[in-house]
Amino acid sequence: MRSVAVLLALGSAALFGGMTVALRLGLRGLDPVGATLATVLVALAVALIAAAARHDPHGVWPFLLAGLLAPGGSQLLFTLAVREIGASRTSVTVGAAPLVAVAIALVFLDEPLRLPLAVAAVAVVAGGVLLAAARDRPGYLRARGLAFAAAAAVRVATRENRLRARHADAAPETAAAATLLAGALATALWTRRAPRRVELVRLAPAGVMFGLSYVLLFEAYWRGRVTVVSPLVATESLWGVALSALLIRQTEGMGRRVAVGALLVVAGSALIGATR
Repeated sequence: MRSVAVLLALGSAALFGGMTVALRLGLRGLDPVGATLATVLVALAVALIAAAARHDPHGVWPFLLAGLLAPGGSQLLFTLAVREIGASRTSVTVGAAPLVAVAIALVFLDEPLRLPLAVAAVAVVAGGVLLAAARDRPGYLRARGLAFAAAAAVRVATRENRLRARHADAAPETAAAATLLAGALATALWTRRAPRRVELVRLAPAGVMFGLSYVLLFEAYWRGRVTVVSPLVATESLWGVALSALLIRQTEGMGRRVAVGALLVVAGSALIGATR
């Protein structure tokens, strides 16, 4: 069972990294709001197909509420960040969500601060500083894009804290579909229009990978221990950077600072996941 959870977690991380690159490629010249809706709708279709065999709506309401935060608000911020600072930097910045989740838990849930968490926090912050110091884009774009990505990380982290210890009441496929359904509804309310055909076509690859990533993520957490799954899921940032370097290096302006920053963020986030 544990080996299956490991494979599912790694698959989810790789698919999320691939989604980031596919989003970067499909987004060119499109309205980011419409592109976000198209991505989430395709992802929802994938999750609904996975959930169709279950027919079990029991215990889904916490996931409907959580979906309003992520992907309901986070995916639009994520898309805006990809447009401004590229796939690799956005992936790494949002990968710092575990640090934000810990900060929220320390303040509001009275979790204790342990030495490994402090070390992990330093690593994540150092990685973020390296990303902010990279000067391949104009300062106003870099600052705005990092702000969008950081805001997306906060929403993802808030959702993660809301879902802790609640996953046993619902089937994983149903929970993933419920989360994406709420996210799609929230995005549609913001967009106030149906996605255009060109948006659906160009964002379909990103949406498929996004939906599969969500399904595998929930399956992994249902089958394995959090301390095993969470560090593996944290490698999604590393996947995003690696795939960006392989497929769209010319448009990403990647250098040593981005690579080192990614390693620090992934290491810190993995340590947080392993010790919480």
